[in-house]
Amino acid sequence: MLFRSDQTVVVQDGRIVTMGPSRSVPVPKGARRIDARGKYLMPGLSEMHAHIPGGNAPAGEQERVLQLYVANGVTIIRGMLGHPSHLILRDRAAKDEVVSPTILAAGPSFNGNSVTSWEVGARMVAEQKAAGYDLLKIHPGITRENFDTIVAAARRAGIKFAGHVPLDVGLGRALAAPYWSIDHLDGYVEELARREGTTLPASQFFGANLAGQADLERIPELVRRTKAAGVWNVPTQVLFEHMATAETPEQMALRPELVYVPAAAVNQWMQAKQNIPQQLGGAAVMTKLLEVRRALLRGLQQGGPALLLGADSPQWWNVPGFASHRELAALVAAGLTPYQALRAGTANVAMFVGQDSVFGTVAQGKRADLILLDANPLADVAAAARPAGVMVRGRWFDRAALDEMLASVARAYAR
Repeated sequence: MLFRSDQTVVVQDGRIVTMGPSRSVPVPKGARRIDARGKYLMPGLSEMHAHIPGGNAPAGEQERVLQLYVANGVTIIRGMLGHPSHLILRDRAAKDEVVSPTILAAGPSFNGNSVTSWEVGARMVAEQKAAGYDLLKIHPGITRENFDTIVAAARRAGIKFAGHVPLDVGLGRALAAPYWSIDHLDGYVEELARREGTTLPASQFFGANLAGQADLERIPELVRRTKAAGVWNVPTQVLFEHMATAETPEQMALRPELVYVPAAAVNQWMQAKQNIPQQLGGAAVMTKLLEVRRALLRGLQQGGPALLLGADSPQWWNVPGFASHRELAALVAAGLTPYQALRAGTANVAMFVGQDSVFGTVAQGKRADLILLDANPLADVAAAARPAGVMVRGRWFDRAALDEMLASVARAYAR
């Protein structure tokens, strides 16, 4: 059932212990009561392409980023560029020693510079598995030979890998490997543009220069192959929406959530917005890329569940937590329903990590990761963007507490 009315939810020790019609569910004596009459309760959101600053970040910056996620109802994140300090944060978060979502931590990047030989790749896999990372992060530049070694070593070690699809690897090998998730829809546009017996130009910016050659009639075939491989996708669609929008960098810099990031980051994003579309051939190229990607999203959804919520922040106008809601809007703009978009950040993620019994829905026995809203997000996904309150592992933050979190971050970055 998608929607139940007039419910009482009882939380104890971080779990939902009872829920049901308010007239029949007793509230334990001495319990803290949260009056939610007229409001809507949904599962906390999961952000599957998050970033946490590294250990060399300015003092307090890691904690501020984690608070931004919580303040926006994001109760689980998958950090996609690892650092040893993230393992410490993951443990502190689990013990509620820091205000933070539950953390899944990728290890340091596997890329063309870090993986200089197959021996190095195999050693990195073993080291990251021993260190306790939850997954390996794949970046561009890895040769096919080194990638094959990483895949074999990861299989032996029992650790998953996700991220980019290096050009020398290609989508076909990525699906066969298989990836745990492919992020950014990397490799899909290139595969749609590929023609037997011809050589494509080198791909630029996730296939932007090839989007005009993409054969959209091949999408069902790619969806079938993706589903057969059991590979999920984290589209980070909002990154591409940012680059395709007609807004100027100066207009984008006025977005209200930008007070929660350093001024230097905003300046870098303005420069990227100015330069990247021009380098790729202008606005028409980005618009075509957006058209192809939206068609891919619709196809993957129809063949799903195959999509996971992920915005890639902080990166290119993506402020932690706020960007997850912009990603939800981008999925709806591509043709998903609000329910399908919200599922990508809730129940789908629980399926993806094999923890359906732990989180992802509001149900008895589940972890108490919850968002309380003033309006129905199934009618308008934007309703999820301003929680009346957030509960993380049973720890409750009302609107005043969330506002104070945001204010403290804004003070740290005051211009």
